Amino acid sequence: MKAELLFHQRIDYDDGAIVEMVLWRVKSPVPPSTHGLKYSLFYGRPGIREVGYDNERGKGDHRHFQGVETAYRFSTVERLMADFWRDVRRLRGNQ
Repeated sequence: MKAELLFHQRIDYDDGAIVEMVLWRVKSPVPPSTHGLKYSLFYGRPGIREVGYDNERGKGDHRHFQGVETAYRFSTVERLMADFWRDVRRLRGNQ
């Protein structure tokens, strides 16, 4: 079974900023993650990631915020989206 696309949305802002969110269900967890999801949440401009949440093989769940990468504790998709949008709002100046 290949990954099943669950959600994909792209938002292009008038100021050139982009939000792109993609979420897949995977047959087995992406190590060292323990859940059955693969995700990539991006906010930035072409070639510049200002905010990112993703999980990749070997790194697991992590967050990128203005050039700093830190581990992220994944609990639910709802929490993931809330955390991502909190960071986006913070950078866009509308908290």
